[in-house]
Amino acid sequence: MSLVDSAPQNEGPKNEGNAPAYSVSELAMALKRTLEDAYGFVRLRGELSKVTRHSSGHVYLSIKDERAAIDGVIWKGQVRGLKAQPEQGLEVIVTGRITTFPASSKYQLVIETMEHAGMGALLAQLERLKAKLHGEGLFAAERKRPLPRMPATIGVITSPTGAVIRDILHRIRDRWPCRVVVWPVIVQGDQAAAQVAAAVRGFNALPATGGTVPRPDVLIVARGGGSIEDLWPFNDEALARTVSEGRIPLISAVGHETDTTLIDYVSDRRAPTPTGAAEMATPVLAELKAATADYERRLMRSAARTLEDRRHRLNAAARGLPRPADLLAMASQRFDLVAGRLASALERNTAAHERDLLRWASRLTP
Repeated sequence: MSLVDSAPQNEGPKNEGNAPAYSVSELAMALKRTLEDAYGFVRLRGELSKVTRHSSGHVYLSIKDERAAIDGVIWKGQVRGLKAQPEQGLEVIVTGRITTFPASSKYQLVIETMEHAGMGALLAQLERLKAKLHGEGLFAAERKRPLPRMPATIGVITSPTGAVIRDILHRIRDRWPCRVVVWPVIVQGDQAAAQVAAAVRGFNALPATGGTVPRPDVLIVARGGGSIEDLWPFNDEALARTVSEGRIPLISAVGHETDTTLIDYVSDRRAPTPTGAAEMATPVLAELKAATADYERRLMRSAARTLEDRRHRLNAAARGLPRPADLLAMASQRFDLVAGRLASALERNTAAHERDLLRWASRLTP
């Protein structure tokens, strides 16, 4: 019998192997574990897009480059602590972990940290924000409020320690007697912008009169020089809007003369240094006293010249009038003439009445 003849005539379907069949959920969860184990920590650089802040507080976004994009999520509790806040078009470096969403067969990056991808990204973000606020009119010259000439109270927002506050207080004390109220804040780090904005709002919320703490006539926001990263809190959009909405005139004195931050554009005046801000906010008492004395001397000289001018004019007018003695002499002469005539006229009048009396008396004799 041949091998062909010995083969089974009615062979059933062949067995394709011994691998068990996965359910959809099992395969999805297996892929989830595989990805999370392999990419439990990822550091990723890219450009943010589709940034959406959900009402729950979570932030959903995509991170992309020129060839691909990966969805990402930032849970509510992580958002506040990020060094860079997510914005459309911002280039960042993020860290996190890959996870999947089995219900829709998608994977995403759960972001734990986010920072700017170098100095270029920081400056590009700043330029976009400047253009945005400029377009809203926050830098317009007509929004700038004039500084008071002689402030009674000055509010200073800065660190309570260090050379900046000492320089400001010393300069104000040398120039002008007024009260200084210091609102202590940190001026560097993640919480700096929020604290400075809270101080600006706090000063503006003080009652104009009758409060235990007097409301300042002018504010100074100050800190010393530093790197662009050190000064970055003063480029915060929320802080810039808070400054522009305030009712008290504000002087920005952040960094050195060559340093420029966003708060400089929305403040009412920019000072090159904290000491310069103190000089902008106050007049010099000694100069005011000297100016007052000079005004007094000029007023006295002007009054003396005016009196002398009036005296000359009066004398000139008097020379054109007749002398009082001449005016009285003629009147006196007429008076004397009339007085002489009056006596003789009285005598004649008396004599005439006496004759009339005798005549009538003779007629009445019996």
